[in-house]
Amino acid sequence: MPTYQSFADRVRRLDAALRGLAPSAAALGAPKLDGQEWFELLRNKLLAELDLPPLLIAAVVGGTNIGKSAIFNCLAGETASAANPLAAGTKHPVCLVPERLADPELLARLFEPFELHGWRSADDPLGESEENKLFWRVGRAMPPRLLLLDVPDVDSDAEVNWVRAGAVRRTADVLVAVLTQQKYNDAAVKRFFRAAVEADKPIVVVFNQCDMDADAEYWPRWLATFREATGARPELVYAVPFDRRAAEELRLPFLKIYPGPQPVGSNLRDDLAGLCFDEIKVRTFRGALRRVLDPSAGLPAYLNSIHAACGDFSAAADALSTADMARVGWPSLPAVVLVDEIRDWWDESRRSWSRRIHGFYRMLGRGATWPLRTAWNSVAGIRADPPADFQRRERQAVVAAVEKLIDELDRLARAGNDVLRPRLGRLLGGGTRADVLQKVQAAHQNLPAVDDHYRRFLRSELDAWRAANPRAVRFLQSLDHAAALARPAFTVALFFTGLHFAGDLAGQAAGAAAGHLAAEAAIAGGIAGGGEALVGTTSEGVRQAAARLFGRLQARYARQRAKWLADWLESEMLGDLLAELRRGAGVCESDEFRRLEAAVEALS
Repeated sequence: MPTYQSFADRVRRLDAALRGLAPSAAALGAPKLDGQEWFELLRNKLLAELDLPPLLIAAVVGGTNIGKSAIFNCLAGETASAANPLAAGTKHPVCLVPERLADPELLARLFEPFELHGWRSADDPLGESEENKLFWRVGRAMPPRLLLLDVPDVDSDAEVNWVRAGAVRRTADVLVAVLTQQKYNDAAVKRFFRAAVEADKPIVVVFNQCDMDADAEYWPRWLATFREATGARPELVYAVPFDRRAAEELRLPFLKIYPGPQPVGSNLRDDLAGLCFDEIKVRTFRGALRRVLDPSAGLPAYLNSIHAACGDFSAAADALSTADMARVGWPSLPAVVLVDEIRDWWDESRRSWSRRIHGFYRMLGRGATWPLRTAWNSVAGIRADPPADFQRRERQAVVAAVEKLIDELDRLARAGNDVLRPRLGRLLGGGTRADVLQKVQAAHQNLPAVDDHYRRFLRSELDAWRAANPRAVRFLQSLDHAAALARPAFTVALFFTGLHFAGDLAGQAAGAAAGHLAAEAAIAGGIAGGGEALVGTTSEGVRQAAARLFGRLQARYARQRAKWLADWLESEMLGDLLAELRRGAGVCESDEFRRLEAAVEALS
């Protein structure tokens, strides 16, 4: 069996874990903690009393116009709460404390939902106020560890009185249920005491305003009905006569009718003080904890609501996955762009004299072959500027992807879950479509065809290809050096005229004119185009490796462009929404959530 100290430690760990999770849970839209029965019991009963000196809180509770304050005053031995035939009605609790417990800080912990006020007159608790006030003072006749409270009516027309009575019920150790012939079976009264029974609160029943002769035969029937309707098993039962003068003079007699075979006179205040403290405290703590851990209405239900909210956020994040939205038919990077990058990569490995010679012929070839290339492009129906054509086609793909995302957002705003609808409603307000399309086109216009990130990837792939194909590289290097020593200008011209990845013409023209491909055609066209230039000098495997390399370069380029679009959509269009949804989806996997689950398990 756990010790009281271990129990106290576990309750504190539970509270710390709950408070650690509360901000994330609130962001998910989980139910508010304040006002929930189980949370109020945890905060205002269990935590409030763990370190306090030994005491019992007895609350006098009941419905309207039943002489409840008169009973309270008789128990107190003084007029501390206004009581008269006009049923003035207690609006705020009144608490009498023994002198040794007259500590405002202690009382503030016990009655956290209330604002404490020093008692000045019996009329203090009658005033209307939106604030939850509790008036207190030292009770001259209070036993050393008994606190006695007069509580607002549990069936008042004012709902705030129910709230205040409920707050006292959660804090009290013992409830003195004042009932009458009219109020023992009232619906609001039964509802109040059913909640007390669920929390395992000890109940003492006082039948007030009785005709001691005429009502004697009905007391057992009233008690049976009350027990059946609420589930209560009262510790003690008393009958009090209807005697206005005795009430005013604080000398109402309390006739104990249960337990025992015969009614006997008794001092209820002494009986309350004599209740077994340890047994009642353990019982009320156990009852409070049972409500806290109730699977359907306690902390486990709160955890379940967080689980459900995480699922909603996860579904929303999946629905808005910009990575999926950006999966469109991206056009392939123009061969001329890749060839230029491959040529630059190869050029870095040349010796300085070879680099100068090839650079000279490259410049010469570009100038000399421009008319021929223009004519060829016209006959073949090829656009004069492949990079510009590529940018146009890529921009069309980007616009199509963004329009698809906006359509999906609009659909989710109408049919999505409760997490998405309000957020998307704000996101899609105004002229979103036109603004977003204009912005994404402007962003794409400033996007380079090959950025540094992709260029590093491309060169790492080429370096790996070179390391994996040493025979092909040696062949290309020998061809490159030979061409640098004796490189005819017409070879350069033919190479640049036929520089396309459909470029068998380049290989054929160069072969017919010079007997072999020009060096840069072999390097750039051979590597990127699948290795056609290496046939006859290298193995079939090298051709396949080169083709795979080219496929990887194109696929990586498409992935990188898709990531750019996904990042742009998230930062420029969705803003913090997707990050917020992802955070919400991850709450159930957080350390705070796991700590709270562990704390619940330890107390269960």
